[in-house]
Amino acid sequence: MRLDWYKALPKGLEAMLGLQKVVDESKIDHKLLELVKIRASQINGCGHCLDMHTKDAIALGESEQRLHVLAAWKEAPFYSERERAALDWCESLTNISNTGAPDEVYKEVERLFSPEEIVELTMSIVVINGWNRLAVGFRSEVGNYVSNRSTK
Repeated sequence: MRLDWYKALPKGLEAMLGLQKVVDESKIDHKLLELVKIRASQINGCGHCLDMHTKDAIALGESEQRLHVLAAWKEAPFYSERERAALDWCESLTNISNTGAPDEVYKEVERLFSPEEIVELTMSIVVINGWNRLAVGFRSEVGNYVSNRSTK
């Protein structure tokens, strides 16, 4: 690790955890949100977050097959319409400097999610991109995460 940013700026950690709490309380299926977190982490090359969120997804009952092909979700037949819209929105916002968050992607999200869910989904994408940047930037450890998630 380059820097223990938690200790260097505890208020920064508090702020991130506050936003994470909002996401954690989302009514959106948490398996879908884990797919979004994993996809953003793949795009951002964040090993720490990939380790964490693949373990959390498996703990929630996600299939290994869907996790293995998530990077090529557009070509895979086993993601729902709602998951596809969420993943497309995730990719658009994660790559916003290249995509500009296209209207056609937003319209599909708007068709399948309520306004509250759209904001929850977007906040989920915002927070995972923030965690990715912290973990990659400060070289967070990879491989020691143990999930406490369950299908309860």
